Amino acid sequence: MLKLKADKVYYLNGKLVDFDDVRNIAAGDLYKRTMAYSIMNAHNSGDDENFKIKFDALASHDITYVGIIQTAKASGLKEFPIPYVLTNCHNSLCAVGGTINEDDHLFGLSAAKKYGGIFVPANFAVIHSYMREMFAAPGKMILGSDSHTRYGALGTMAVGEGGPELVKQLLKRTYDIKRPKVIAIYLTGKPRKGVGPQDVALTIIRDVFSNGFVKNKVMEFIGDGIDNLSVEYRNSIDVMTTETTCLSSIWKTDAKVKTYLEKHGRGEEYKEISPENGAEYDGAVYVELDKIEPMIALPFHPSNAYPIRELVENPYEILKKAEEEGQKQIGDKVEFKLTDKIVDGKIKVSQGVVAGCAGGTYDNLQAVAEILKTGIVGNGAFGLSIYPGSQPVMLELVKNGSVAKMVESGAVVKPAFCGPCFGAGDVPCNNGLSIRHTTRNFMSREGSKPGEKQIAAVALMDARSIAATAINGGVLTSALGIDYDETVPEYNFDKKVYESRVYNGYKHADPDAELIYGPNIADWPHIEPLKQNLAMKVVAVIDDPVTTTDELIPSGETSSYRSNPLRLAEFALSRKVPEYVQRAKSVYKENKDILSGKEVESVEAALALCGIETSDLSYGSVIFANKPGDGSAREQAASCQRVLGGVANLAKEYATKRYRSNLINWGMIPFLTEEEYRLNDIIVVKNISDKIKNGDTEFDAMLVRGDRVTDFKLKMDSLTDDEKDIILKGCLINYYA
Repeated sequence: MLKLKADKVYYLNGKLVDFDDVRNIAAGDLYKRTMAYSIMNAHNSGDDENFKIKFDALASHDITYVGIIQTAKASGLKEFPIPYVLTNCHNSLCAVGGTINEDDHLFGLSAAKKYGGIFVPANFAVIHSYMREMFAAPGKMILGSDSHTRYGALGTMAVGEGGPELVKQLLKRTYDIKRPKVIAIYLTGKPRKGVGPQDVALTIIRDVFSNGFVKNKVMEFIGDGIDNLSVEYRNSIDVMTTETTCLSSIWKTDAKVKTYLEKHGRGEEYKEISPENGAEYDGAVYVELDKIEPMIALPFHPSNAYPIRELVENPYEILKKAEEEGQKQIGDKVEFKLTDKIVDGKIKVSQGVVAGCAGGTYDNLQAVAEILKTGIVGNGAFGLSIYPGSQPVMLELVKNGSVAKMVESGAVVKPAFCGPCFGAGDVPCNNGLSIRHTTRNFMSREGSKPGEKQIAAVALMDARSIAATAINGGVLTSALGIDYDETVPEYNFDKKVYESRVYNGYKHADPDAELIYGPNIADWPHIEPLKQNLAMKVVAVIDDPVTTTDELIPSGETSSYRSNPLRLAEFALSRKVPEYVQRAKSVYKENKDILSGKEVESVEAALALCGIETSDLSYGSVIFANKPGDGSAREQAASCQRVLGGVANLAKEYATKRYRSNLINWGMIPFLTEEEYRLNDIIVVKNISDKIKNGDTEFDAMLVRGDRVTDFKLKMDSLTDDEKDIILKGCLINYYA
């Protein structure tokens, strides 16, 4: 089904070969012949190893754009220099927090008018659906403040990053990154009937996530199997590449992509994108599409994937294992059960959802409609919710009768909304198991609160198998072998849907327009620059193998406070280490007392053991986690720590490049360490400011535990000159000020 090859491979006439087959290719650096290098280099003002990228367009949604615009405004923003799309697909329910979500939308529209942006109103489109329909095209690069910013199937290299990286683009700065490695994803064969794009994606994620095979690399899709996939099928695979922890993705383009762009009124933007003969890859993933089965990713990660067939044959053994692993993550807050979903030897689930950038595509929903018309959802506990990814998709499904088929079966069809992906809609019942064609199934991401004795979970599946399960009364069912018409009627995109409602102010900025602020929109608090010496108190120790950004700052109802830095910070680590906020606040107060000249005996005693005083000292809190930062690009996973007085992270490694970048952009030092830590340990690093300025990557440190001092080493991957300055000045806002 899948095979990984860690050695160099080369492209020749559509195939992957060894070096001997290409040694007669013209001399030169063969890595430059990949699609990824060609596109990135066309946007690069740096050298071949240190890229400085300027993107063609930006995209944000309504739990990120307020903070981004506020940060850029504080740094001197006058006008959006490139197209910047502000969608409203995350807080569009406006069900939590009174008026404050809609206040953010009004702020977004006013910012689009003032700075020349594009504003997509609530429920009109999921961020990535809109960008595919209206912006992505071969050879482009797009940066989004959402981790699932992926448009590779349309020949666009797209990157999801934290908000500060978008701020840099708005201020006409560059995205700085070392040349990434490129992994070939070689597709052959044709998927069987009933096998959908999520099945392909989960199969890949399962085999490459835990070993880091594509971590921070570019996944380059090639092979004749691509010819057997529709563009929307490719889009649904592509968006899930985020869950591998890769940097970006790119696919070779063909006549189907050309037709897709023509259908969307942008045929002139098509061009063929393909590797050159001799292109060198740093490894390969061989995917035999015809051997892939319908899959299910059990809680609590997309990589925890099994063939549905295997799970149905061995339900107790597999669910028990997932149950035990899940319980370790949850701790003793609440009992987590999966084996109780086995009833009379079959697995019964509570709910089905098909939604968002991964599930809500035209092709997926057309397949759902055809399967649902062969049966009914029924009047039991199981329910099915369906969210088309955009209003144009909804309109076409209405016109061709597919919405009628879904509604007649008992499914509920809802407007475009990302909520089911992060716990802002369709929260399952307590102890429920929801099957979803969405992007993630992290712990509590569906909206449950283990700390309050509420627990539910999500398993990821393809839309086709979810529909098959729906007509089987909620009994887990594979779509393989289901008799349905898999013919996809021609899609006709109606641009009038957007022309009637979307505000397009690009190149028409009105500097006299006023920004409209609601009471929940607050400025960032002042952050101090880094001083000569550093002292850190450990306030959280997380032993999990991986810590997600959802655990660092939960999604769901907290999203309403993303425009209020201090209010949002109250939720930091609330589902993982509930005591964190108060501990961090205590350290923050100690620092304030030190700055005001008050004596803080416990801190000064520790510093005395290390031979330093409180003068010229940065003192704050720090967390330790083995591998933090998997998942969302949300900058708040770092900024919430920062506004509570956090000065660094301690980690054995960082799960993603984007989380490490978020730490740096908020002035927090991304230390690497192999030490073991305890709560209230104090770590001291002398002359940290000079060392960072000099480019040091290893630091002499002292660990104070009680009255004992232990010398040890802290490390850090190298920083760019700009990253050094950002940390020294305390944060990106200070850097630009």
